[in-house]
Amino acid sequence: MYWIFVSIRTDCGIEGIGEIYASTFHPNVMLLAIDDVFDRYLKGYDPHHIERFFREAYSSGFTQRPDLSMMGVVSALEMACWDIVGKAANKPVYELIGGRVHDKLRTYTYLYPKNNAGEYDYDNIELAVECAQKNMEQGFTALKFDPVGPYTAYSGHQLSLEALDKAATFCQRIRETVGNKCDLLIGTHGQMTPASAIRLAKRLEPFDPLWFEEPVPPGQSEAMAQVAAKTSIPVATGERLTTKYEFFDLLKNGSASIIQMNLGRVGGILEAKKIASIAEVYYAQIAPHLYNGPVGAAASIQLATATPNFLIQESIMTWDGFHAEVLQEKIDWQDGYIIPSKKPGLGIELNMDVVRANSPYTGKALHLSMASKPYDFKEQSNEDWKLSTKENS
Repeated sequence: MYWIFVSIRTDCGIEGIGEIYASTFHPNVMLLAIDDVFDRYLKGYDPHHIERFFREAYSSGFTQRPDLSMMGVVSALEMACWDIVGKAANKPVYELIGGRVHDKLRTYTYLYPKNNAGEYDYDNIELAVECAQKNMEQGFTALKFDPVGPYTAYSGHQLSLEALDKAATFCQRIRETVGNKCDLLIGTHGQMTPASAIRLAKRLEPFDPLWFEEPVPPGQSEAMAQVAAKTSIPVATGERLTTKYEFFDLLKNGSASIIQMNLGRVGGILEAKKIASIAEVYYAQIAPHLYNGPVGAAASIQLATATPNFLIQESIMTWDGFHAEVLQEKIDWQDGYIIPSKKPGLGIELNMDVVRANSPYTGKALHLSMASKPYDFKEQSNEDWKLSTKENS
């Protein structure tokens, strides 16, 4: 829908960029928040002092607790500070947070099957199978899809038998198409109650998915632990969580073994590194979430490159299209892998001509939306979600 980039500059002229992944409020509201947090906690300070900045912003207004929107702002400003620090040291950020572990990063993409009208269609199994085949031939070794939408403000709910069977058919057909050359990633988004998620997991286990993502709504990690305890499919989650505190709660309750922090929401690069270290203690792995722009992606790449328990990085297909146009040099994706840049800082620079030509966002919608009515047992498709997307665009 839109991306929120920030740029900060030092007195000596080094510029750093960051990105917020926040959707709770309209970006016009976020602009005011960004200015307030910058003026209050970062302006005039040394960009190296990231711990100080994080703690003061985290405690803003006598809070000292995870705040999704505040941490979105902090994430962008914090990664911009790291961009500055890396450029000042003439080192990629990954060399400053532990050093390079991985020379290349395995990636996955969502299936984005298009119907004859050129629109994305998540209900047509044949299109999904065709899309899976194409992505495998491009070099992807993992494919994600969500066969059990829509997402509503009233989830979790019990899926119908029809929806459960459809999800199993999706998995079966795609598994038959890709064989053992690709992992299957079940990308649910908190649609289900624990009981319904367990029912679905039992149907999907024969196709051996790599993960079962966010099977229940976020916020109650023990409910997710009920699912994890009753399926052989690893549970993955984290895109809607923020800070080490929420992820520690998740891990200590055995709720997930694959952690999907989003670098533009979780609190920034250093906070994500701490979360990865906590996960390492639990023998859990990280798979950074990415449903935003290439600046957040660049931060994720820095983290992943320096993280021993990295599993896989979400990609927006192969980083072509507008994700490439908005950068001076596109993210390097080759045969299923991202090749980390050796350039200093985050390793990317914005193409400001393209940014200005496409700014500002003038729509009224939020970045993502959920259906505004409860799940209808007889409406098994993602139609409500698709309509919401059209309205947003």
